[in-house]
Amino acid sequence: MKKHTITEAILLLEDGTVYKGKSLGKIGTSGGELCFNTGMTGYQEIFTDPSYFGQVVVNTVSHVGNYGVQVEEVESDRVQISALVCKDFSQYYSRKTAEGSLQDYFEKAGIVGICEIDTRSLVRHIRDKGAMNAVVSSEITDIEELRKRLSEVPSMAGLELSSKVSTPEVYDLQPEDIKYRVAVLDLGVKRNSLHNFMQRGCEVKVFPYNTPFEEMEKWNPDGYFISNGPGDPAATQVAVDSVKQILEKERPMFGICMGHQILAHANGVQTYKMHNGHRGLNHPVKNLITGRSEITSQNHGFVVDADQLLSHPDLEVTHINLNDNTIEGMRMKNKPAFSVQYHPESSPGPHDSEYLFDDFVALLEESKNKIKL
Repeated sequence: MKKHTITEAILLLEDGTVYKGKSLGKIGTSGGELCFNTGMTGYQEIFTDPSYFGQVVVNTVSHVGNYGVQVEEVESDRVQISALVCKDFSQYYSRKTAEGSLQDYFEKAGIVGICEIDTRSLVRHIRDKGAMNAVVSSEITDIEELRKRLSEVPSMAGLELSSKVSTPEVYDLQPEDIKYRVAVLDLGVKRNSLHNFMQRGCEVKVFPYNTPFEEMEKWNPDGYFISNGPGDPAATQVAVDSVKQILEKERPMFGICMGHQILAHANGVQTYKMHNGHRGLNHPVKNLITGRSEITSQNHGFVVDADQLLSHPDLEVTHINLNDNTIEGMRMKNKPAFSVQYHPESSPGPHDSEYLFDDFVALLEESKNKIKL
């Protein structure tokens, strides 16, 4: 492995705060919304999660890059983050099964970053001030020039990004024994979600984010999955329209993260941008139906309005976040549809929530039995 040339690097925040450190990845400049992830492992899955498109990620764990990268740990076909901020970045790795270094991986992907800064100070700052835009550069040292670059970074509020990460064309994945057919509306789907369906005997056909309902319905699916994705759900109206039609036809539907928010909008319940969002592998959630709690993997900056949801006659809260009581799950009382704000495919993360895929398969089976009758 060739040794990377380390240069000075600068992180400039929207409020004028400046951090100086060392470069990682490609020499260059990049910006986006600055947010932090509290996960202790799984950095490659985080970096390739489409929900992080357009964001500068701060890893709160001290060491990043120490176990390298390997193909099976990606969640999409490319690195999705805009830039990385971390404390200690390792150009070398110790895992025997690794196929390369994170440094080489970032260079090939064109990802810039900064390390050797006090990430504890940075996280405390944005935890108090809220998520904000930032720019990282290992080629520009002029702060005024960086301010100009930062001013060109769009606000995440009102930003539609599913079109940037969704599949450009339909594709199909089949298990050996097909029991059900699930149409996936790809707003930025993670690969492990598709694998979870296939493990349960579901053939999945993945459709671009703007596919009309009528086009998906031609495939005659048993149910629909509305995926996670980046950006502001309120700006993704095309998906909201599709979900409304799915509900009108009373097709079984399961939504995750962005899909959860889109289901809310389809019922007239609004979302809003959070002060910081939830990003990590250790968020406690309580299932109000079973009374059990689970440790969850999360990555979202918007949340469903609790007051509007609680007053909606056709919606029921099923999960809440035990840290801040925000809505983490809901289901419809009069339709076979439910959703969660977190990531039950948990890649990376714990497996406490995989039962939700089983719950959806049970809905598919129930629907098929009704059709037979």
